[in-house]
Formats: sequence, C-alpha cells, structure tokens
Amino acid sequence: MAVSTTPPDTAAKTDPPSRRPTWPSVALALIRTGPVLMLVAVIAVAGTLSPVFLTTRNLGNVLAQTAVIAILAIAQLLVIVTRGIDLSVGSTIALAAVVGALTFEAVASTPLVVLAMLGTGLAVGLVNGTGLVWGRLPHPFIVTLATLSVAHGLALWLAGGQPHRGMPDIVQQIGGGSIGWLPYSAFLVAALALAVLFLTTRVVWGRWIYAVGGNPEGARRSAIPVNGVLISVYALSGLFAGIAAIVTSGRLNAGSPTFGELAELDAIAAVVIGGASFLGGRGTVGNALVGAFMIGVIRNAMNLMNVDAFIQPIVIGVVILVAVELDVVRGALERRFRVMRAVQS
Repeated sequence: MAVSTTPPDTAAKTDPPSRRPTWPSVALALIRTGPVLMLVAVIAVAGTLSPVFLTTRNLGNVLAQTAVIAILAIAQLLVIVTRGIDLSVGSTIALAAVVGALTFEAVASTPLVVLAMLGTGLAVGLVNGTGLVWGRLPHPFIVTLATLSVAHGLALWLAGGQPHRGMPDIVQQIGGGSIGWLPYSAFLVAALALAVLFLTTRVVWGRWIYAVGGNPEGARRSAIPVNGVLISVYALSGLFAGIAAIVTSGRLNAGSPTFGELAELDAIAAVVIGGASFLGGRGTVGNALVGAFMIGVIRNAMNLMNVDAFIQPIVIGVVILVAVELDVVRGALERRFRVMRAVQS
C-alpha cells in the first residue's frame, strides 16, 4: 500500500490585520472633539467657582438664556458653511417681535401672530438671499448689513420706539414655560437641531450646501443649483430669526424694537467657537450648539460671580479670539495627523 508522502498544507496563515486604531487616529478623534472638551472644561471651572452653577434651577436658566443664541447659531452655521454671513438676524428678531405684538393688538389671534412673526423672518431672509444672488453683490456682508439697518429702522418706526406688551399664551409658554426645571425653549432647540441635522446629513440639499461652500466653482460645474442653495440658506436663517423672536417675545411677554441687539455677533461667535470655517465647507450642528452653550455658560458664570457688566464683553471677546486661534492650530494638527495616518495605513 503506497503511503502518500505529500506534506500537509503548511502554507503560512497570515494574521488578520489589526483593527486597533493607530495613535494618529486617536489624535484625530481628540482634535475633532475639541469644542466639546472645551465646553466640559468651562462647565467644570464654573462649577468649581460657583456652587450654585450646577444646581438644576440654574442649569434650566442657562438653557433658557441660551435658547435664542442656539437657534440663531444653527441657521448661521449653514450660512457660514456656504462662505457667507448673516448680520441681520438680530434686527430681524426685533422686527418680527414688533410685528407679532402689533398683530396681537389688532386681532388677538394666536395662529396669525405666530405666522406674522415667522413670515417676517422669512421675508427678511428671502431679501438677503435674492439680493445676494440676483443683485450679484460681491459678498453677503453688504446685503445683510443693509437689511440689518432697514429691519432695525422698521422695528423702531412700527413700534414708535416703545415696547408693546402682550403675547398669546402659547407664545408665552414657548418662551417662558417649563416642565420642572427644563424650559420648553430647550425642547424647541433640540427639535430644530435634529431637523437641520437630518437635512444636512440625509438630504441631498445638505450635501449641496457643503459642496457650495467647499468649492463654489466646482459645484456649478457639477450642475448644483448654487443660486437656489444660497437663497434657501438665507431664507432659513431669516425663518430661524423669526422663531427666535417667538422665544424672546414669549419670555418677556412683549415685542420691542430693542430685542436681539448684538444677537448676530453671539450667533457668529458660537459657530466659530464650534469650529466652523469662514472659508466654507466645514462645520456641524452639534459643534454650533456647543459654541452657543459655551457662551451661555460663561455669561451665566460671570453673573453668578458678580463680574462687572463692562468686563463681561471683554471676556467673551477674548474667548472668541482664543477659540479662533485654537481652531487654526486644530486645523494644522488635523492635516498633519491625517498624513501620518495615511502613511501608516
């Protein structure tokens, strides 16, 4: 009987490639969570300096005080992603609030008041978008600066320079109501954030926004409706300013031409702190909210520690400068670690 002398299969079995993340990948993950880590650090410092800060009542105050900035920041993010800017949102809040108050005085109809405020915001946004696109202006700074002045003047003229008291009960509930220590406005912010997150990640329109901001000329060559995208983004920014007007008016039960002063700067600062780039094509809804809450936490902490009101804007300005500089450093490190990860893979 012949015995087979064929050796068994001795082919070397290669081990499956390691799925462990390399240290450049870990570094990239840490860099991308930079805004969140900054917020956690600010909360920790505030909680250490003031024992009142981490109480549920005060956290509810922070959420309520930050709601308007957060709403504006969500929409401002989309504008900045397209390499734009909207300076008119603060004045739009004032104009929408005044229009809502005057509508309530005239007809006392909740649906009409809400529609009037939302419609006012949307109208200003459409003026910004169409003025930029059809007017072929070199930069949105110009048209939004103009509408800032026009909206502010209209608010003063319509209101006679005075606040008008009274808002529907539902508007007051949205702006000033709460479930326990959680304000209704926080739920509104969460709903708007989830809606915009869905639009930017699951809808083609969202991909168009980032494409237009990342490479406008390339977007045109790819048959993306750049003009339509820009108009829609500014219209959405105006609409969100109308929503912010509802929150502000409801909280104060009034419509005033002084509402929303410098709110546009807070919104822009929140988006920048969150890591969005004025060069376009970069930024996330979550990080924009992080930036908004960072501003709210810092302001609340300074109030609890009785920091002079004249010093507070200086502190906020320094925070913005530091955040922008950190964003520059973060971008450089991210590029370096991406190259290192590509070499190791």
